[in-house]
Amino acid sequence: MKFIPTEIPDVMIIEPVVFGDERGFFMETWQAGKFKHAGIALPFVQDNHSKSVQGTLRGLHYQIKQPQGKLVRVIAGQVFDVAVDLRRGAKTFGKWVGINLSDKNKRMLWVPPGFAHGFYVVSKTAEFIYKCTNLYAPEHERTLVWDDPEIGINWPLVNGFPPLLSKKDASGASFKETEVYT
Repeated sequence: MKFIPTEIPDVMIIEPVVFGDERGFFMETWQAGKFKHAGIALPFVQDNHSKSVQGTLRGLHYQIKQPQGKLVRVIAGQVFDVAVDLRRGAKTFGKWVGINLSDKNKRMLWVPPGFAHGFYVVSKTAEFIYKCTNLYAPEHERTLVWDDPEIGINWPLVNGFPPLLSKKDASGASFKETEVYT
């Protein structure tokens, strides 16, 4: 496995070694020792799986208490995946990083606790799976609005159309109003 720091060094791209032939492929997606060696040593306690249609934007979500680290990947389709640093005092506070994850590139992204996370579906559909370091706690969940001008995420909106949003995601808080980690 290759661990590649992004512009926000705590957020890492993980490229697995893929063994393929005419039958298909095999790859290791998580191994405790390799992740610990790369500085990712939190235990995973929950796995999630979602399927979404093109143009869906999910996020930007985080838990203000019981923060979750997330190891994310796409098993079908393609998404633009984003992490926003909400750790007040961090050099990268308020900065974002986005990468394309797909079933073809097989990349994964490590989003540590302290970040808002979301993704936008570029392909016709996408299946997205992720491991979490803390259990889902809806009472602590917060949503940073996806199009906050202060954050300035450059979402690759298909044909420039507005994204499909849940009510919760459409009514997210602005960066100035959102709770952050201290």
